[in-house]
Formats: sequence, C-alpha cells, structure tokens
Amino acid sequence: MKKLTLILVLFVFGISCNKEEDLIIPKTVEAEANSGADVQDFMWKAMNYWYFWYNEVPNLGDDRFPISAEGSKEYTEFLLSEDNPEDFFNNKLRFSEDRFSFLSDDFVQLTNQLAGISRSNGLEFGLVKFQDSEDVFGYVRYIIPNSDAATKQIRRGDLFTAVNGQTLNTTNFRDLLFGESNTYTLTLASIIDGEVIQGTDEVTLTKEEGLSENPVFLDKVFEIGDKKIGYIVYNGFTNEYDQELNEAFSRLKSSGVTDLVLDLRYNSGGSVRSATFLSSMIYDTNTNDVFLKSRYNAKYQAILEENETETRRFFANKLTNGNSINSLNLSKVYVLTTTGTASASELVINGLDPYVDVIQIGETTRGKNEFSITMVDDRANRYIFSQERKNKIKSGNSWAIQPLIGRNENADGFSDYTAGLVPEIALEEDLANLGILGDQNEPLLARAIGQITGSGKTNFTVKMPATILTSSKMFTPLKDNMYVTELPFIDIE
Repeated sequence: MKKLTLILVLFVFGISCNKEEDLIIPKTVEAEANSGADVQDFMWKAMNYWYFWYNEVPNLGDDRFPISAEGSKEYTEFLLSEDNPEDFFNNKLRFSEDRFSFLSDDFVQLTNQLAGISRSNGLEFGLVKFQDSEDVFGYVRYIIPNSDAATKQIRRGDLFTAVNGQTLNTTNFRDLLFGESNTYTLTLASIIDGEVIQGTDEVTLTKEEGLSENPVFLDKVFEIGDKKIGYIVYNGFTNEYDQELNEAFSRLKSSGVTDLVLDLRYNSGGSVRSATFLSSMIYDTNTNDVFLKSRYNAKYQAILEENETETRRFFANKLTNGNSINSLNLSKVYVLTTTGTASASELVINGLDPYVDVIQIGETTRGKNEFSITMVDDRANRYIFSQERKNKIKSGNSWAIQPLIGRNENADGFSDYTAGLVPEIALEEDLANLGILGDQNEPLLARAIGQITGSGKTNFTVKMPATILTSSKMFTPLKDNMYVTELPFIDIE
C-alpha cells in the first residue's frame, strides 16, 4: 500500500509518512503581493481544502479563481471585500446550514481554552430568557474548585438578574458577563411563587488568567440493596485529563459497581480521542470493535480511499500515555443530558449504542454530529495547528479557524441526529430545585437511581416561564438566529 503523509490522519489515527511532497496542499490561486489579505488568504485556502461543505459554497469552488494574473486580481479583490476577517469567514466562506464553525483572532487563547485553561472566575452558569421579554437571568450550574467563585458565597442553584447594577437582557449580557472586564458584581435573586424576584444580596467575582478546570468533577458510589451504582460527573472531553478520568473509573471498578450513571448535562464536547477512551472505560477495551467511522468532504475522502487509509476509530485498551484503560465492561449505562449536551458527548451516546443499552434521561441533546479541528496559518502543516510548530505559524497572523471538517457515524452507520438525541426518559432540570450534584435526591440522579433499583418514578413538575438561552461555555443560537460566541466546546484531538 502506498504510504501517504496526511497530517490529520497521522494525528488522529497514527498513520506513518515518508513523502515530503505530500505535506503540501495542492497549488491554488495566489493573492497579489503586498495586498494585506494574508488572514483572508489563509482562511480561504484552509477552507477550500478541508471544509466539510466546501462543495456547497460557490466561493470555495476549485474553479472559482483561475491560476492566472487575472485570477489573482479577482481573488485579491474577493479577499478584500470584507475588511473584518470575522465577517469574511461568516459571510463569504461558511455554509448557511453550518451552526458550529467559528474563529478566533488569538490562536494561543483559543488552544488554551480548548485545553481547559481560560480566564475565568470559576462560575459555570446558564442564562435564561423570560417568556415575552428580552430580560435574562442566570442560574449557577456548578463552581470550579480552587477558583475565585469557590471562595465566595455563591453555589449551585443560585440565581442572578443583574451585573454591576444593570438588569441582564439579550442585548447586554455578552458585554457584561463575557467582556474585557476581569471583575463584575452579580445581584442575586430568588424564585418566589414561581417568579424570579431580584434581591439585594450581591457577589463580586474576579476572573483569573490560566484557570484550569478538571472535567472529572465528581465520582462516587451508591450502595442501595444489591446494587452498587457508580456516578460520575464529566464536564468536558479534555485530553489533558484523560489520566484523571481513568483513575476515576479505577475507583469505580475497585468498588465493584454493577451500574453506572454518567452525567453529561454540562458537557458540550471536546476531544474525540477522550470520547473513545471514556466509551472504552464503560463498554470494553476490544480494539477490534469499531467505535466510529469518519466521513470527510468529497475531495479529501477520495484521497483517503485512493490510499486505503483507515477512517474508522476502534475502542481502545490504553491511553496515549500507555496506561491500561480501566473498563467496567457494562452492557447498560444511564446517561443524564440537557440541551447543552453536545458534540463528543453525543458521540459517546451514539458510539456506544450498537454495543450497550444506553438509557438517556433528561433533555434532547444539542445535535452536533460533525467534528472540527483548529487551523492556523501554517501551510507546510496543511494549516493544522500543532503545539510543536507554533514558531512555524506565519508571522503577524494570530488568527485561527475551527471549521467543521467531517461527520462521525457509529458502527451501525447512524449519524442522523442533527435535531439532537431524544431521551428515553424526558425530565427537564427544575431551576427552582436543581439539587446538589452527587446528592442521591438530586432530581435527575434520583430518577436514574429509581430506574436502576426499580423503586419507581420521582416526578418534578415545577416549570419556569422561560427559555434556556445559553451557558457560560456554550455556543447556542438564540430564537432570532443571533449567536452567542463565548466559546463553543467542539470536537478536537
């Protein structure tokens, strides 16, 4: 078989390489010298080669700009048609049905955030829009340990309606909560007779640079009758913490758990590799079983097929550090979900489905069945970001794009969940009674335990007259198609 140097495949599947010429993306039109369009030029070339929907975007067509002097002139004018690179990316390159591709003007900040390192005060919250109003209130989902918020009088279930004395609404919440200021003051609120009522108590929080979040938030075991029920809260597929995840499963395994409740309510995705490891920890470490099959755009898929390159990912028996995976070898798993459960979280549910009875409890998931990768202006590496090649990125261009480049399907070939994965047991979070994560009486966990033990249903019927808007780490469309772009957690390696 001919060996082909495919940087992404080398990164994802471990394919070897030996041909220097394979490192070069096929020649395309060049911008005119000194045009000042370096950022847009990088974006177009990366999207032309990698973008999953490049065939659906006329501006990205291989024959859009001829390789000639006239073609270079036309191409340069096209690149400069938008002064702002963000407008150029969104208006000229992105497919209309693409909900998740995004970009950043600082690849260092972006890659840190994707590694679980960010400027944060440790408050993880959801934002909710009142019905028939543009006003917004927030509710605390959890607090990151060892953060500023962990030292303040604020906890899961608390509500807030104002920041720095300004009532939150759909127009100002991004500037107030996600703006440049490191410090803000929240005005807390309460639910009284089904209504959110602003109070007088305030909490001042300060963001710190480089706050690391361990996504393995909690693991414990409940012994109920003849059942030993393992419970784990996993809030992000961050491969820097794969070892911590494996250690949590070691604790569950050594406790002899008979059942598992996997809490992915606040997990909006991350590393596909980490998703593979987690699924192996639940199901099995048989490296002959297919976990997922990836499909790329027609151009790249043809290259893969021509060179007989493997695009399947199998269950794993070892982490990347060589440590053996601690697997529970379960035939059934209970997964807690919300509308914020997305991407790699959905991949785990879908990837396990052919092998394991997955009982989903909660809300319908986000519906992100594509994967992406971070790209920077490093043409010699096919524009794919590599930490080891940071000094190879074109000087003066700090922009990065995170385009969707493919779609994953499970071993049965199923990938059609753009509308989300629907739970077998529907149960919304009750903002008036969120409960304590890890407490046996917390509503969603209690429902899962009741399902496992056969102790019957627990009904929670209090509803808020409101619509979930977004969260502190989600990328979520509003009803008017405006997008909140704080930071989506997406499928990365």
